[in-house]
Amino acid sequence: MSRILVVEDELAIAELIAINLRHAGHEVAIAVDAEQAINEVDAVLPDLVVLDWMLPGQSGLTLARRWRADPRTQSLPVIMLTARGEESDKIAGLDAGADDYLTKPFSTHELMARIRAVLRRKAPEALEEAVSAGHLRVDPATRRVSAGAQDLRLGPTEFKLLHFLVTHPERVHSRKQLLDRVWGDHVFIEERTVDVHVKRLRDALAPAGCASMIETVRGVGYRLVRPSNSLVTP
Repeated sequence: MSRILVVEDELAIAELIAINLRHAGHEVAIAVDAEQAINEVDAVLPDLVVLDWMLPGQSGLTLARRWRADPRTQSLPVIMLTARGEESDKIAGLDAGADDYLTKPFSTHELMARIRAVLRRKAPEALEEAVSAGHLRVDPATRRVSAGAQDLRLGPTEFKLLHFLVTHPERVHSRKQLLDRVWGDHVFIEERTVDVHVKRLRDALAPAGCASMIETVRGVGYRLVRPSNSLVTP
């Protein structure tokens, strides 16, 4: 069971989502504005937030940025739910830190599938050993990424993306392949999402000088280029 916070000022929509989540066995809290959402997250950190863009007070976009900037909530999975369906709006939502983006009107079945997919990506792969590429180390058991003595902060999707690339180095992966292996229910996700998360991954690796390890293969996809010839599994 996961604790999910629904941030939505239209109570009918919030209750519809909550009923479906509770039926699936989740614990649900509802916030109708930004202030209440902040208080809910400050009190108990949820496992996932379903976040409306248009809210009284601060917008959902502002909330997403706020949570991504705070170390306590940096890895908090967020699905943005909004009537704003233009591509530029979706990119703005993903750039603000959303892990997924669903436009209104929406199918509750699709929303539940997206929630399941994001929660699966968040779940630690505790049985897998840590892997390394050069001085970059990825540990699924603790969900930590480090470069030497420096710890790097990654969101849950960026962590899984990096883990996949490190365990499949030097190979070129198309966006469709990455959606299938990292996102799972890729039928619901646009390929543009991969580009946004690769950018966020590079930004997270930049402080350690590792951003260039994620290489774009023009017209094909992405690959991880190792600075050494071997993949280490301590």
